[in-house]
Amino acid sequence: MADQSETAAGERLEEDENGHGHCSDCENEEKHSYNRGVGDESGVKKKKKQKRKKEKAVDKLETSEAQVSTLPAEKIQEIQKAIELFSVGQGPAKTMEEASKRSYQFWDTQPVPKLGEVVSSHGPIEPDKDNIRQEPYTLPPGFTWDALDLGDRAVLKELYTLLNENYVEDDDNMFRFDYSPEFLLWALRPPGWLPQWHCGVRVITSKKLVGFISAIPATMQIYDLTKKMVEINFLCVHKKLRAKRVAPVLIREITRRVHMEGIFQAVYTAGVVLPKPVGTCRYWHRSLNPRKLIEVKFSHLSRNMTMQRTMKLYRLPEAPKTAGLRPMELRHIPAVHKLLGQYLSQFHLAPVMNEEEVQHWLFPRENIIDTFVVEVIWEGSQNLA
Repeated sequence: MADQSETAAGERLEEDENGHGHCSDCENEEKHSYNRGVGDESGVKKKKKQKRKKEKAVDKLETSEAQVSTLPAEKIQEIQKAIELFSVGQGPAKTMEEASKRSYQFWDTQPVPKLGEVVSSHGPIEPDKDNIRQEPYTLPPGFTWDALDLGDRAVLKELYTLLNENYVEDDDNMFRFDYSPEFLLWALRPPGWLPQWHCGVRVITSKKLVGFISAIPATMQIYDLTKKMVEINFLCVHKKLRAKRVAPVLIREITRRVHMEGIFQAVYTAGVVLPKPVGTCRYWHRSLNPRKLIEVKFSHLSRNMTMQRTMKLYRLPEAPKTAGLRPMELRHIPAVHKLLGQYLSQFHLAPVMNEEEVQHWLFPRENIIDTFVVEVIWEGSQNLA
């Protein structure tokens, strides 16, 4: 892809002092005898041809500019983004190898390890702060901070719309997460949540919500140390504001608000490589409706597979094969809490949850989460396996 200036430069004709237009056809001076006294007919024809070519190039450029100017602002921004990515030859890094070739202007200023840094010990990267900034960070002109009251259904709908239209999407801009308002309430209001950690950015004049970042409390086990932290999630900036560098200000502001509560560490996840990953989570999808997923291009037929064979491969049995499988109930919470703690203890980095948190995160909620347990009878007593 070449931008308009490159196209115009490639077709522009340069004139010398005699008015001749030099072009790629010019091989030597002898071909331009028409400006040395008596001109031959071929020289005049060639000059007229070159003039028409020049006019055509100008017309082409003006047409291109007119076409671009009629495009919506969002489409122009997408084109500019594509040109920028093409010119630097990079998109978001998906692997450590790709990331090692990139520069991270913002993250290089943050207390995180560098990608090439060898870490031989563990502990806080920097000591807890005594002097914490009291004033919010400055936003670009025309914008203001707003702590979102998610108990207000209208505000919750605003957040839903922002995320639905601007949050994480695939490389082809075909799929985006569609978190329901009820899901967002569940995700953003666990035990210990704080309203000031639901950090929004609004346009001053219209009050439109155009940016958001959140933190929720989390207790993490790091080797033999248990530490109170926060989980950062739902960082989202409206597509039309991506060039205004709002995201770094959002990250700094949520960091400041967390520091105000005496917490100085955080964990977060990303679908791309940022400095510096401390763990990787691999997850699998089980296709429940492979035909539909293939039709909308979420999935594709594997090599040597037909649609009929794919549907047969993913077909589920009429009844569960695991004996004792049933939906989780309130009475299961103590046993689930114990089993979960035992399982997570094998990892060097893992969340630590009390029974209240286990109930919040794992107890079944309609259209949000389904949780199943396997209940077996051992010597006359029921137990979770």
